[in-house]
Amino acid sequence: MEKVIDITERVPAMKKRRKRRTNFKFIALITIFLLIIVVLLYFQLPYSNIKKIDIKGAALREDAFYLQQSTLQVDDSLWGFKTSEVEQSIAENEWIKSVDVKRKFLNDVEITIEEWQKVAYISKDGEFYPMLENGVIFSEANEIIPIDAPIFLEFEDEALRKKLLKQLAELKPEVLSQISQINANPSETDPYAITLFMNDGYEVRADANTLGEKLNYYPSIIAQIEQQEVFEKGVIDIEVGTYYRPFSDVYTLNSDVEAESEEGGQEEKQNDEQQEQQTGEE
Repeated sequence: MEKVIDITERVPAMKKRRKRRTNFKFIALITIFLLIIVVLLYFQLPYSNIKKIDIKGAALREDAFYLQQSTLQVDDSLWGFKTSEVEQSIAENEWIKSVDVKRKFLNDVEITIEEWQKVAYISKDGEFYPMLENGVIFSEANEIIPIDAPIFLEFEDEALRKKLLKQLAELKPEVLSQISQINANPSETDPYAITLFMNDGYEVRADANTLGEKLNYYPSIIAQIEQQEVFEKGVIDIEVGTYYRPFSDVYTLNSDVEAESEEGGQEEKQNDEQQEQQTGEE
């Protein structure tokens, strides 16, 4: 025979389960209520205000400039602004590559700035203006001769200048730091010809279209030249292939050409004078 459980025996167990459920619901409601109170107090009291604003990545301009651009101030509400609007305000500057604004912890704001890389300077009216990899000439000049990037001279062609800046941005930092000065030497046969004067005394003849690819091998080229028992600094040509000529050969050749030109000019002058004398005698 099956045992029949009296309903009166199940009533205490049912009461216990019902009491546990009621207690759990009550605790959950109290917890939610307390959380709401804490959140409301957080927003109402100064605890939700900005205590610190960190600017990271600034190099071309000071932190104070970017802080002013953000329109944020200490003691402003941490939740009273949109990060996208702050990012857009700072990104309007043409030397800015990207901006990231984040709320950190309960009271901090972190603004991370990425500027376009400074790769060269251009000389104007005796001052040196930084040039960035995106082609922008930065508005604030250096009063002293810069040593942290090459100087552009005789670069009136804006398209050539922008092309070369992009190429310089592809160089390894240790190679870029070796360049002292860059001159434009365009011709009818090669409108992109340039000459680089290096800090270690060498000259490099190159093409602005392929500079970034070829000049990164500069350290190994110099190492091969200086491995010779007797070597002389000179001109490294990487326009088409890669070859090297000592200064004594390059500039002796140029001197000979100039001397021949002068001699030819003197001979023409003497011939002209003789013809004038003969005409006068007649």
